[in-house]
Amino acid sequence: MTISRAGRADLLQGVPAVGDEAPDFELVNQYGEPVRLSALRGRNVVVVFFPFAFSGICTGELCEIRDNLAVFEDVNATVLGVSVDSKFAQRAYAEKEGYSFELLADFWPHGEVARQYGVFDAGTGMALRGTFIIDAAGIVRYVVVNPRGQARDLAEYRKALAGLGAA
Repeated sequence: MTISRAGRADLLQGVPAVGDEAPDFELVNQYGEPVRLSALRGRNVVVVFFPFAFSGICTGELCEIRDNLAVFEDVNATVLGVSVDSKFAQRAYAEKEGYSFELLADFWPHGEVARQYGVFDAGTGMALRGTFIIDAAGIVRYVVVNPRGQARDLAEYRKALAGLGAA
């Protein structure tokens, strides 16, 4: 498990640890279609929680994923972006930025999946920057949680994904 700021163990309360089974969830994507994590068994999955659509750091991070999608595809990994925005906001965001991966709406109950993963900030009503790389058997293999305002590093994803190989 990685955390970007030393001494911030409070950010990790309730966060699934490496080796844990990933909590299952079902959310709608930007088209209103249900996506269930457990239905993706047999594939690696990268769940990327982000605070809000159309915000600066989030857009930079997701565009970096978009521009390097082959890194994920090469190891049979599905990318799922998750925020507390509605499916309507997610769709507009995906269309504007050209995201070909699914953006999931953790809109109602507000932030429920982010809470399951220990990355919901109740004080601000948004998800923290948490990423969970889950293997084809549904086991968490990598975790990073960054505080608000601190972007994640794609190079770290590359290292974690390299250890998975194609499922």
